[in-house]
Amino acid sequence: MILQDWHSLLQSTYEHRHWLHQHPELKWEERTTADFIRQQLTALEIPWRACAGTGTVACLPSSPSSKNAKNAKSGSHLAFRADIDALPIEEASGVPFTSLHSGKMHACGHDGHTAALLATAEWFKGNEADLSGSISFIFQPAEEGGHGAKKMIEDGALDGIDAIYGWHNWPAMRLGQVACPEGTVMSGNATFHIRLKGRGGHASQPEATRDPVLAAAAMTLDLQQIVSRRLPPQVPAVVSVTSIDARSSLTVIPEYVRIEGSIRFSESEWRDPIFEFIKEICHNAAAAYGVEAQVETVPRYDATINHAEPSAHYRKALACEFGEPLNAGNIRLPLMASEDFSYYLKEIPGAFALIGMAEAKHNGTICNIPCHSPCYVFNDAVIGPVVKVFSRIAGLPIPQGS
Repeated sequence: MILQDWHSLLQSTYEHRHWLHQHPELKWEERTTADFIRQQLTALEIPWRACAGTGTVACLPSSPSSKNAKNAKSGSHLAFRADIDALPIEEASGVPFTSLHSGKMHACGHDGHTAALLATAEWFKGNEADLSGSISFIFQPAEEGGHGAKKMIEDGALDGIDAIYGWHNWPAMRLGQVACPEGTVMSGNATFHIRLKGRGGHASQPEATRDPVLAAAAMTLDLQQIVSRRLPPQVPAVVSVTSIDARSSLTVIPEYVRIEGSIRFSESEWRDPIFEFIKEICHNAAAAYGVEAQVETVPRYDATINHAEPSAHYRKALACEFGEPLNAGNIRLPLMASEDFSYYLKEIPGAFALIGMAEAKHNGTICNIPCHSPCYVFNDAVIGPVVKVFSRIAGLPIPQGS
């Protein structure tokens, strides 16, 4: 095992990130990614085990009786998590290390999260003697809608862990801006799926039909009023109709229409009432327009809610790296985006941070293309600061340099 100095570590980490970016894999398909992670951990002599298939959990000290760690049993057992899956997006970023897999792209920066955690593992290994407790490195698959965190927990990823920390790059904030509030940082989400059955027919004889397109239009308008008229104004929530499928020909009123959409809520207690409002609106509108409605609501992720003590500890480490006062720019919290890190925070104490990475270009413009865009580009400059923040959380020496 050869451990690198900080500058060399960063350079190899950027290379790791670029390799991962070229080889994106979708949720529950991350076999090559998992092999790469495990090879790096093996080279560092950090023991690991497979978890939930393509997930990996590694731990320091290398053994409970390791002579390199000072009384590891006396301190807390902390965990740091990275997500490893990509998205079904055709890349258009223009980077020289673009995706080699058509229709797949690391468009959310999980390649950067993974590379940063591998760098953290290497730095921690080099400072193993200074550990006052145990550290787990959790490389999690299937964050993008696959409930990977849930499967990792079911396979024992949190066993014996006292607190867990995670982060997500956020292009809407500049490099140096961060957000790690006590309480809700990201919202919960759910989806709805509505199937309307009418009576199709000729467009010239609407009276002989029961038009599901007209019913779908009415439902769309009514559903958009749930937040403004059925919920208290103090409750951050979103109900968005995102798809209406009423394919037909120009002279035909169709038999069926399908409506789908997304729900976001900052407090999980509002999910079920929103579900009931959707069903009520759809069934009433269906009756008014003479069509039938089948409504399915699907829970996805709960809100990501930080615990008080870990989030305070996280903010202190962030402030040491990025300066006081911590500044999230014009970002309003909680975000309406969702994270399956929420599963971990429902089980044990922990905290999740948003770390800005938008950086001024030579012409003064800011690179802030959002996540999930085919033009998204992760900023490697955020990796070093994240490793330093994690080192502070664990009480280890801080790398010097940038």
